[in-house]
Amino acid sequence: MSGQAPVRQVSVKPGADRGLRRLTVHGWFVVMIAAVSVLVVACVVIATVMLDRTARLSDQVILRISPARIEAAQLRSTLIDQETGVRGFLLTGNDDLLEPYTAGIEAERRSRERIAALIGDRPELVGELNAVRDAAAAWRRDYAEPLTADRRADGAIPAGRIESGKHAFDQIRTLLDRQDDRLAKARRLAQEELEQVERVRNLAFVVMLILFLMAGVAMAVLLRRAIGRPLDELREAARDIAAGDFDRAIPVSGPADIREVARDVESMRTKIVEALGESRQQHVLLREQAAGLDAQAEELRRSNAELEQFAYVASHDLQEPLRKIATFCQLLQKRYGDVLDERGLQYIHFAVDGATRMQVLINDLLTFSRVGRLYDDRKPVELEEALEKALVDLSAVIEENGAQIERPDPLPRVIGDPTMLGMLWQNLVGNALKFRAPDRVPRVTITCEQRENDWLFAVSDNGIGVDAEFADKIFIIFQRLHSREAYTGTGIGLAMCKKIVENHGGTIWLDTGYTEGARISFTLPAVTDEGAPA
Repeated sequence: MSGQAPVRQVSVKPGADRGLRRLTVHGWFVVMIAAVSVLVVACVVIATVMLDRTARLSDQVILRISPARIEAAQLRSTLIDQETGVRGFLLTGNDDLLEPYTAGIEAERRSRERIAALIGDRPELVGELNAVRDAAAAWRRDYAEPLTADRRADGAIPAGRIESGKHAFDQIRTLLDRQDDRLAKARRLAQEELEQVERVRNLAFVVMLILFLMAGVAMAVLLRRAIGRPLDELREAARDIAAGDFDRAIPVSGPADIREVARDVESMRTKIVEALGESRQQHVLLREQAAGLDAQAEELRRSNAELEQFAYVASHDLQEPLRKIATFCQLLQKRYGDVLDERGLQYIHFAVDGATRMQVLINDLLTFSRVGRLYDDRKPVELEEALEKALVDLSAVIEENGAQIERPDPLPRVIGDPTMLGMLWQNLVGNALKFRAPDRVPRVTITCEQRENDWLFAVSDNGIGVDAEFADKIFIIFQRLHSREAYTGTGIGLAMCKKIVENHGGTIWLDTGYTEGARISFTLPAVTDEGAPA
């Protein structure tokens, strides 16, 4: 075996290093994530501010100032059309030439409203627009309207008056030119500011990218030195120990939890040899115990076989005296029936009835004990056939009571024992017919519903029902809710149903929400595509 590896001694500053050494791996990652989060938040705030500023300036240029300039040109065109139409009418007297003037007034209003909506946040441009509006209104009031009225009245307008109207409109042209200059200047300033902001934004993005790269490199280096290297050393030492070098010392370095793991591994290393020795002793002991368990299992199998033989013999030995009692009591009744009084005949009836019930009870107990032991031939079973056989066995009772049996068509296939599943249907349907209501025709309804991993079945009747407080009691062996005089039976039927269903991997219960009689629900595992229970 190799000797203990030398451990390097590193001198550290006690103040700064003590705080870092208390950090776990989780703590290191929290510190890294916090630093990255602060950097990301700062960059996101800066980027958001820059993008918002760029978007607002871009909107000013593209969506407000530039459309305002276009509308201003349209406004100029409509005013010029008005002046041209008026001048043509004054010179020729043709009313058709006034059409541009009339249409231009409405077009001027629309253009002015659109411009006002676009530059409403710029008072200086709004002032220019209002000046153009006032000048145009004054031109129409002082020149266009009076001259057109005079032209229609006497048909002659002096050239001097027409020329004076042209000079009045020149003032509007001057205002329009000044408005265009102001809009052009506003667009130029906004464009220059946008370009400057875009340059600052691009520079900020480059700086952020560099910061992210530097932060990533710094975190990788720091995590490698703080976590990766100690883990590598711990892994190499653990591999050496796993290879058999139990004298290899475990280096204790890195975050607090890694150091704690290293100490635990070092403690484990010192106990491995002792554990190996104890393991060999335990191995010998386990072999001895396994031999004892095999002997006990063999003894248990022998005991089960003896119990089965005992149950068979006991059932026959117990039933033979009962048959004799019943037979001789019946012979006694037949021979001396005319001598015995009513009470004597009643005593004989009690003896025969008790012996008969004892025989039924013994047979039911044998059947109950064989569920899951003798009757456990697991194979695909068509529940449709099992139910059909049970109904054939119960046909006399069904015909005698005129019972109605409602059943789904067809029932599914499950994995189980055909005999047990047949007894399950016979007991459930038989119980539903036995506990019928005296005032109505018995009706038994069998339902089937496929669920994710199993089938849900229910046998419902319109009989006397079961109170919810007895929902668990009815599945306990020998538990009866009625006297033997009212309803015959041994109290084993539903207990046997419970044992059959649970032996097949399902559950059975009384549906206490059903109030029209009794409903017994149970589940059986569904068959998978491979033919096995789900």
